[in-house]
Amino acid sequence: MNVLGDIFQTERLRVRHITDEDAKHLYAVYGDAEAMRWVDDGEPIAWEDCGRWVDVTLRNYEMYGYGMSAVVLKSSDTVIGFCGIVHPGGQQEAEIKYAFLRAYWGQGFATEVVRSMIAYGENHFALRRIIATIDPDNGGSRRVLIKSGMSYCDTQRHEDGSYTEILDWCAIDPGITS
Repeated sequence: MNVLGDIFQTERLRVRHITDEDAKHLYAVYGDAEAMRWVDDGEPIAWEDCGRWVDVTLRNYEMYGYGMSAVVLKSSDTVIGFCGIVHPGGQQEAEIKYAFLRAYWGQGFATEVVRSMIAYGENHFALRRIIATIDPDNGGSRRVLIKSGMSYCDTQRHEDGSYTEILDWCAIDPGITS
């Protein structure tokens, strides 16, 4: 597999495999405390963890054929975020994740890339179901996921009293008609 090449392109974006050189871009996105309040434990990533994050992604490429990817704005060749399909903690379900530099929020980039990433997962890896997990208060992310073809599935309550909303996308079986 050519881990340095583009995975796919959209009208405005190139989505490519992550390389070791992306550690600085990871830190710019995932080190932003305000942006990360919606991600995982709500804590920004430490610089020291960026290299490990790249290593995990490269292992995911080897294990699954996919993982997190850099999202590059075609017009300026700037990395503006990351998107990918992953299996956090080895979970069985494929899960779509994404994050962008705040300067690029609200411009439709997330919806553009999430739609295409779902299609990529279905068309290249025969994924039949992809989930997404969000903080119930993250209305922006919920709108992105719904516009990308996902639907509300469940809300889970955690031991600490917090909640996670689960959305999913399921491939339409061509053998089933309504």
